[in-house]
Amino acid sequence: MRKEMAVTDKTYNVLFLCTGNSARSIMAEALVTVMSKGRFHGYSAGSKPGGKVNPFAIEKVEEAGYPLENLRSKNWDEFARPDAPHMDFIITVCDNAAGEVCPIWPGHPTTAHWSFEDPAAVEGSDEEKRAAFNKIFKQIMVRVNAFLALPIDKLEKHAIHQEIRKIGAAPV
Repeated sequence: MRKEMAVTDKTYNVLFLCTGNSARSIMAEALVTVMSKGRFHGYSAGSKPGGKVNPFAIEKVEEAGYPLENLRSKNWDEFARPDAPHMDFIITVCDNAAGEVCPIWPGHPTTAHWSFEDPAAVEGSDEEKRAAFNKIFKQIMVRVNAFLALPIDKLEKHAIHQEIRKIGAAPV
């Protein structure tokens, strides 16, 4: 019984990547952390971070109950350093980041791509922008729910990889 308890008590680290690290990856970081109730710790980064988190993403993250002091736009190189937290999963959330050459991640984490439209690219009124962020936030939540439902501690690495990729391929 003790051995099983140790496996299920593991906290998994998930790194969500996007180009600018201002919206989608930030919202995914918050959702996986909050929704997993301590089972997963989300992180986010970008290949070319803009240095600023989008204010509409901040609104959504705050609604989810994620601490705002954890938010900042950062470069993915921070997570490729030897002193960085070990990542179990790396998920790209924008098509640009998925096509880029990523750093070599220590520990060979399971990787997948979950494509989401960029709500930060929407032009118009604040209400139109807010509506775009609400839509994408809900889509991310659907995929995070599916991810959190996986019996990760019972599946082999290859099976986990296939399941996480299926989540990203499913319509939202």
